[in-house]
Amino acid sequence: MINKIIAVDFDGTVVDDKYPEIGKAKIFAFETLKQLQNDGYRLTLWTYRSGKYLDEAVEFCKQNGIEFYAINNSFDGEDFDKNTQSRKINADIFIDDRNLGGFPGWSDVYQIITKKIELSVHANGQKAPEKKKKRGFFGL
Repeated sequence: MINKIIAVDFDGTVVDDKYPEIGKAKIFAFETLKQLQNDGYRLTLWTYRSGKYLDEAVEFCKQNGIEFYAINNSFDGEDFDKNTQSRKINADIFIDDRNLGGFPGWSDVYQIITKKIELSVHANGQKAPEKKKKRGFFGL
């Protein structure tokens, strides 16, 4: 079973960025997140939101079938001490609209994570055609 943690941003990633309001859900966002959970990944919501705006985002996700392993923490119940800990959370993968190259879209995100493909982006933000990798002696 896969036991990796994925930290997911909310505004601009799960929904269109309308902060502090909640934007429209991105195409395939909730379907992809549900499939990743079904595949065994643990999802952490990692967002700038706090207080009532965070509560609204969490509730919106619940209404769309997603409950998170942790919210703005490395694990549920984490007691954060800013004097001894970094705010960077423990995650194997981070999904964010502010990635280098921008957000590729949820269907690409799923392929990148599960098939371990590489995605190239041109300077203008357009996806580059995937290059075929040469296979080695053992077909790897």
